[in-house]
Amino acid sequence: MGQVTIYLGKETEAKMRAFVKSMGLSQSRWIAGLIRKELQSEWPESIVAMSGAWKDLLSAEDIRAGMGQDITREKA
Repeated sequence: MGQVTIYLGKETEAKMRAFVKSMGLSQSRWIAGLIRKELQSEWPESIVAMSGAWKDLLSAEDIRAGMGQDITREKA
């Protein structure tokens, strides 16, 4: 297991200590959870569940219907 050293200002550290204590977590576990959350490569289930929720949302094809055709791209 890797170790990382971080430097926090006094106020930030105090807020973190109070928060993790109130949640019953260690500082390491809380920080590791934040990192895992930020590195997540899949959508959260709450977002996936919203798929199709907007019935009146236009499709990409509908939006592009009146735009005409693209010109042929130049070859590089």
